[in-house]
Amino acid sequence: MHTYDLVVVGSANADLVVRVERRPGAGETVLGSDLATHAGGKGANQAVAAARLGAGTALLARVGRDAHGRLLADSLGEAGVDTSALLTGGAPTGVALITVDPDGNNSIVVAPGANARLTPEDVGRAEGLLAAARVVSLQLEIPLDTVAAAVAAAARNGTRVVLNPSPPVPLPAEVLAACDPLVVNEHEARFLLDLAGGPAADASSASPERWAEALLATGPRSVVVTLGADGAVLADATGVARVASPRVEAVDTTGAGDAFTAALAWRLGLGESLTEAVRLAVRVGAAAVTRPGAQESYPTLDEVAAR
Repeated sequence: MHTYDLVVVGSANADLVVRVERRPGAGETVLGSDLATHAGGKGANQAVAAARLGAGTALLARVGRDAHGRLLADSLGEAGVDTSALLTGGAPTGVALITVDPDGNNSIVVAPGANARLTPEDVGRAEGLLAAARVVSLQLEIPLDTVAAAVAAAARNGTRVVLNPSPPVPLPAEVLAACDPLVVNEHEARFLLDLAGGPAADASSASPERWAEALLATGPRSVVVTLGADGAVLADATGVARVASPRVEAVDTTGAGDAFTAALAWRLGLGESLTEAVRLAVRVGAAAVTRPGAQESYPTLDEVAAR
């Protein structure tokens, strides 16, 4: 019996956002808009995005005992996320410093704060929560050994694992082998392929389809490469396919990849094929970029269907 469609193990940050005419180069100062503070973090973003779509969702994360932590708890609760495993203390809440240009593109620097204090022991104490999920979704804004502990717990309970390796780092073989799918953007794909070596790592001579095939050969059960406005490429044992994205006017791309991954993980947990799940995920991601912010930009399923 699954209590949750999706349990997310990951980060929770306060997003401090400034809009700029152009992002600064090295040693350069530019003026921006007034500072805006939003609830964010890849883990919290995925949990909120999934809950907005209608998924039964819980989040295992850690925040500080501070105003940013309260902001995140409130945002998660309002979206309908189960926050019984939202831990507090150990450090201030994590913060992401974000600049957004007029095309909606962003640059992000993360100060992990309490996210870095989410431990394998925390995962162990929450193993019952993970066992109650159809899918466990993970990212890398928390310590890698904590991610590995969550993957091991999922494996013990036969739970499907979705991993977005962001920010990218070398992954242990046992973590890669559990990914179904490994979800990467172009930057993350190139990073992992550079580690693996081979011609597919050269962006000038390889297509995203080749990237997906090459990443699949490194060990995951399936792979999805997100391509922004160009949709996504997926690869599994049945082959490689591309799914187009709806054309929209982008306002802010912050958190759009998290919305994509949340939708994908949810639908896979409901038993859809990888192709079917990606088809919905690209529509959810496209809807998210039409509004500013991360969590506040995420659509309901009715809003996605109306587009």
